[in-house]
Amino acid sequence: MAKKLKNEKELLKEALRIVMEDAVKRGIVEFEATDSQNLKIEYAYRLLVHDKKISPFPADQVTLPNMRHRLAMWVTHELPAGHALLK
Repeated sequence: MAKKLKNEKELLKEALRIVMEDAVKRGIVEFEATDSQNLKIEYAYRLLVHDKKISPFPADQVTLPNMRHRLAMWVTHELPAGHALLK
């Protein structure tokens, strides 16, 4: 796995917020309070792959730690320059 990002947990949280908000707006999914974070991570990863916003991992490398890292990396490109999480 690639080097851990500074603020990776916070970046992941922001990535999930952005993807989930977009998915709900598009009417694709509704999340329940009981949905686990791991379920949301997997959903966000698969949605971004489907939308061709990130490239998929090979089948043998699709793991939660890899998906977390990929989402955190993706959001670094989505946030505006100078955002607090990028410092």
